[in-house]
Order: sequence, then structure tokens, then C-alpha cells
Amino acid sequence: MSHLICTSALIALILLMQFSFTYVVDNMRTEMIRRELKEITDYVSDTLANLYFLANSTDSSITLQKILSLPSDVEGSTFIINITSNEDFARYIYACIKSNSRIDASSWVSPSLRVGNQSQTIESGGKTVVAECRRDVDLNVYVWIAYD
Repeated sequence: MSHLICTSALIALILLMQFSFTYVVDNMRTEMIRRELKEITDYVSDTLANLYFLANSTDSSITLQKILSLPSDVEGSTFIINITSNEDFARYIYACIKSNSRIDASSWVSPSLRVGNQSQTIESGGKTVVAECRRDVDLNVYVWIAYD
């Protein structure tokens, strides 16, 4: 009888360890994806800030454009990048996995940037993506991301 109890306990322990291992690996993969998304949002935010400072250093209206070097996927998953705004002002860059929006990251953008009327959302997939910045005659600076 004691052999049966020990065998049952050993089988239960093996199954429990397999479940725990799967859970830990999944959490590590999620955290790795989140960090990659954070790097992407930081890169986009820094690029928009650089374009803003360049546009703001002139006395005339100007439109600047920079091709973004974004990966086509993150760990085999398609991701979405969005310039999130409040009213007309850009607040932060948000990125998430398309199939699981719970895996996300965000980065703040420079204050006083306005969002343009152009696209504010792009989806990964190997297309060329550009960050653009326009300073108009009223000294307002608009930013957006779009496909080239």
C-alpha cells in the first residue's frame, strides 16, 4: 500500500513540476517580449524627439522625415505601435502584441508635440515605416508615424 502512495505522489509531483516549469517559461517569454517592445517604443520616442528638436531649431515651416529601423516581428508575433494622444497633444508611444494586447509597453514623448492628421498607428510586417515631424507657420510642431 505504501508503494502505491509513493508512486502516486511521485506522479503528481512530476506533473506539478511540468506545469510549474511551463508557467515560469511563459512568464520569462512574456517579460522578454515586453522588454523588446519597450526598446521599440523608446526608439520611436527618441526619434520623434530628435525630429522635434531639429524642426524647432529653424525659423521657418519645415517637414522632416526619418525611416525607422523596426523589426518585422517580436518573437514571431506581429506588433502594433501607436502615438497615443490627449486632445491634440501626443502623450506617449504605445506598442503591443497584436494577438495579445496584455503584452505591451509605452514610452513618453517630449511635451508640446501635437499629433498630425496622418496615421498614428502602424503594424509591423516588413513595411518601411517613417517618423515625420512638421513645424508650421504658427510654430506648432506635429508628429506622426506612417508607412513610406
